[in-house]
Amino acid sequence: MGVLGTIGERFQDGTSEDEALRIAAVALLYVRENGKLEDYREYFRKFFIPASKSIVVAQSFSTTEEADAWLAQGLGQEGDMVRVAGKGFRVIPRRKGGGLMFLRTPLPEEMEP
Repeated sequence: MGVLGTIGERFQDGTSEDEALRIAAVALLYVRENGKLEDYREYFRKFFIPASKSIVVAQSFSTTEEADAWLAQGLGQEGDMVRVAGKGFRVIPRRKGGGLMFLRTPLPEEMEP
């Protein structure tokens, strides 16, 4: 808030810049006073961090056999991203017969030029 105030001193009262800073300051106060600061921080993080940077690989395996054994042991959860022999896969539910399976889903580093 102090930084917004310092910046605001550079502009005359009533200018569009002064008004924008006042609106931003009041919005932040509202968020803080209504107990929404953590929600805002999470929103801010998602807004500025590209989705590709927020992907977390749950497990890495050298072979398909290792990955299949891990899944068969019930250690994977729907939505988990895993790396198998350097390639990305997402754990998804099987359509028939129940259980889980892997769906090929490239990791961000696989899509870089």
